[in-house]
Amino acid sequence: MNFKIKAFLSVILTASTLIISCNKKKISKEVSVTKKEPVLKEVNASKSLELNTPKGMVWVNKKSFLMGAKKEDRFAMPREKPAHKVTVDGFFIDEHEVTNLQFKKFVAATNYVTVAEKPINWDEIKKTLPEGTPKPADSILQPGSLIFNKHAKGVVSMANYGQWWKWKIGADWKHPEGPESSIEGKDNFPVVHIGREDALAYCKWANRRLPTEAEWESAAQGKFEDNIYTWGNKYEDLNNNANTWQGKFPTENISEDRFEYISPIKSYPANNIGLYDMAGNVWEMTADLFNVNYYESLDVNVLYKNPKGATKSYTPANPYQTEYVIKGGSFLCHESYCASFRISARMGMEPNSGSDHIGFRTVATKEMLLKK
Repeated sequence: MNFKIKAFLSVILTASTLIISCNKKKISKEVSVTKKEPVLKEVNASKSLELNTPKGMVWVNKKSFLMGAKKEDRFAMPREKPAHKVTVDGFFIDEHEVTNLQFKKFVAATNYVTVAEKPINWDEIKKTLPEGTPKPADSILQPGSLIFNKHAKGVVSMANYGQWWKWKIGADWKHPEGPESSIEGKDNFPVVHIGREDALAYCKWANRRLPTEAEWESAAQGKFEDNIYTWGNKYEDLNNNANTWQGKFPTENISEDRFEYISPIKSYPANNIGLYDMAGNVWEMTADLFNVNYYESLDVNVLYKNPKGATKSYTPANPYQTEYVIKGGSFLCHESYCASFRISARMGMEPNSGSDHIGFRTVATKEMLLKK
């Protein structure tokens, strides 16, 4: 629930910055990073397990690859450096983001209520905000979520994200643009306005989990080991392979890639192992904590096996909240502001964050499937 208030306070009160922004400003090092240590042991037993690939999933082979920013990546950011070698065991991953139809089946089976649909508890929320943050009017403290302001005009400063984001009361996964909207006819669109606890509840029901950041990058690389993009290394191929922003962000989208905003799954070619939308469309949640200094703590001479990321979250722009890594970028990414359609790109998301450009996909291991 915390992100809902923090996020809409950022828009309404112009307080702290939103995590879903794509600020390319260099972040200075302010705290010590977590210990450099590979986490998890290699599961040798999985080699002997034989299972059919679950419907709608793709098997990602075990491999070693270069994780983080590549030397030729002109959009690389400090939090993606240095690149480091990792080895990730094989796993199954959804071939596309979880859709409205899939989430609808989950809700029908469990009567689940998402974060965006629940009442806001100000007494709980204010504990994670700077002391003295004023309480918004009760008329504003209503269930809802963040939506992109399609009518943003006259943007003065790119540092003020409230100019193109707005808190929409009544926006949730069933009403992505507000209470008057619906997902009728959009079963094959990624589900959005989902908080982390919502994604985890879905995973528990489906016997799945969120991918680690290393697993996500392994899947995005596919058969490659050190690509910048899921399709190769040519930025010029972006519009043919991902739903992103063209024109002038955030006031003009000329839709050269065929979609002005969110697009249905499988609207663009899959990568070389059959995964769709690993770049653009909607950001995707991972299991790892987000720490802007984490990569700096790593030894580039060490091969990390199945890393699980930082043990502590840290983001200077949002020091009062724990954040988790999201990957892949969204339909709002543009080279002038948010070039996060790259494999190494990483942003932070608060646990109960929700918006119209964040979704998720799930993974499963052979051990998980055998235990079911």
